[in-house]
Amino acid sequence: MSDPVLSVRDLRTHFFTRAGVVKAVDGVSFDLAPGEIMGLVGESGSGKTVTGFSLLGLVDEPGRIVEGSIRLQGTELTTLSGAQLRARRGRDISMIFQDPITTLNPMLTIGQQMRLAIDAHERLSKRAAEARAAELLGQVGIPSAAARLRAYPHEFSGGMRQRVAIAIALLHRPAVIVADEPTTALDVSIQAQILYQMRDLAAQTGTALIWISHDLAVVSSLASKLAVMYAGRIVEQGPTATLLRDPRHPYTAGLIASLPAMTEPGTPLAQIRGTTPSLLSLPPGCPFAPRCDRATGACGSEPEMTERDGRGWRCFHPVGLADEVPA
Repeated sequence: MSDPVLSVRDLRTHFFTRAGVVKAVDGVSFDLAPGEIMGLVGESGSGKTVTGFSLLGLVDEPGRIVEGSIRLQGTELTTLSGAQLRARRGRDISMIFQDPITTLNPMLTIGQQMRLAIDAHERLSKRAAEARAAELLGQVGIPSAAARLRAYPHEFSGGMRQRVAIAIALLHRPAVIVADEPTTALDVSIQAQILYQMRDLAAQTGTALIWISHDLAVVSSLASKLAVMYAGRIVEQGPTATLLRDPRHPYTAGLIASLPAMTEPGTPLAQIRGTTPSLLSLPPGCPFAPRCDRATGACGSEPEMTERDGRGWRCFHPVGLADEVPA
């Protein structure tokens, strides 16, 4: 296997509030190979988006990275100055936000905005910049791309605006793109088209992709690897097909069981009982224990990540295996 283009080790991002310290990301580790698509899934508040923002150095006060390593193509990002990080952001690692309105300026044409993104990292003639911009718009499925460069964001539908945001993220052929639920607000048919195009673009360009979502069904159709987050931690990760067929962590098993496709028509949807804990007052030990039917007294201590056969899980009583707690 090739060396990872992105390697994250023991990443911790905390928010220092008046009410206390919120451990939004608490010991996250993973590797990403060139061209690989990894799905980062979990309920709202699990730390997915903060993880993505941390990778690009976009965490605002009162939050900050307090520990850990983020290595992009061999460069440690956590030690870079603000100017050095801005030079890498957009060129080597990009982000697609959930709402394209946060990416696009309503006062500028699409062509003007794409040229500004190009000028931030390289100098091209106006003709060359427009040619690259039109090429990228065409790649993400926007017809009459050259003509649409003169249009404003309000002249595009929501799905088309999101395609423009994807094209801007691809302008410099970055090594890694972090996509933060970019298809959540789109209808199912447009969502399927964008998922197909992103998978195709990753294969063509070699760009690695982290797809953040709360929708396990959407991610499973796109990603080759899944990482499941709960209360700021990755509780299970591994190849998508293996994890969906044979989950180890009870939380992962609960997410899969709650999918509508796993429920007989006319019967109630399966649910994980309880609610996610406050990150200000996590229970001792395994944070999922209060909601877990398999919890025992051993779960009062925090489980380490068990790695086996190319996958990992953080649980004393994994689903489908004998209990891992020593006698």
